Amino acid sequence: MKNNPITTHILNTALGKPAASIAIQLFVLKENEWSLLSSAVTNEDGRIDDWHETQWYQDKTPEQLFATYKIVFSLEDYWEKQSIDAFYPSAEISFKVQDERHHHIPLLLAAYGYSTYRGS
Repeated sequence: MKNNPITTHILNTALGKPAASIAIQLFVLKENEWSLLSSAVTNEDGRIDDWHETQWYQDKTPEQLFATYKIVFSLEDYWEKQSIDAFYPSAEISFKVQDERHHHIPLLLAAYGYSTYRGS
């Protein structure tokens, strides 16, 4: 696989705009333990262009990537920069890759809640 199979973006729903400069980490579950695969920081559009480390998916077949993953969004710095005393310092989203489609995991964010869905 040449293209990034897992992408994400963050939208601050309270402000109606993307959440930039948020550090995120991607983990995979192997033998009941989470292993860090890579990290990234959201751009001005609240998206990641690609993960810092890409060897985890480079030259792999889609089937080799079938697993349970987790994205951890580090939110505390983002809220502090806006002088907002938010409830969640981080958000974790676990999901399964079990088909060959692209997996886009958006985070809809507010100071006292968040939600997600499988994007396209």
